[in-house]
Amino acid sequence: MKSKLLILLAATLVGFGIPAWAHHSFSAVFDADSPIEASGTVTKVEWRNPHAWIYVDVEGDEGSAVNWAFELGSPNGLRRRGWSRNTVQVGDVINVSGYRARDGSNRANLASITLADGREMTGNSSRSN
Repeated sequence: MKSKLLILLAATLVGFGIPAWAHHSFSAVFDADSPIEASGTVTKVEWRNPHAWIYVDVEGDEGSAVNWAFELGSPNGLRRRGWSRNTVQVGDVINVSGYRARDGSNRANLASITLADGREMTGNSSRSN
C-alpha cells in the first residue's frame, strides 16, 4: 500500500512539473540583439498552449524555400489582441519581424506581423511592440 501511494505521489509531481518545464523565458531561447525580418508563405499554424506557432516558407540564399518557425504568445493573449484561429491561414503570404533563436536554428520569436490584407498585429510575446 505504501509503495502505491509513493508511485501516485511521484506521478502527480511529474504531471505538475511538465507544463512548467515546457515554458521558458524570452532570453533563454531568443536573442534580442539578433532581429530578423522575413516574408513568405504560411505552411502551418499551431494554435496551442503555452505558445502559438506560425511556420513560414522563406526564400533562402540559394533560392530554395527554408521553413521558419515563429513563436507567438499564448492563444488567450492573442485573442485579447484581436487574433482568432482564422487570422493566419496556410497559404497566406505574410511579413514578420522578430528575434532569432540563440541556437542558430530557423526559429524566431514573432514581434509583429503584417498580414496579406495589410493589417499589422503583434505576436503577444514578451518582446512585442
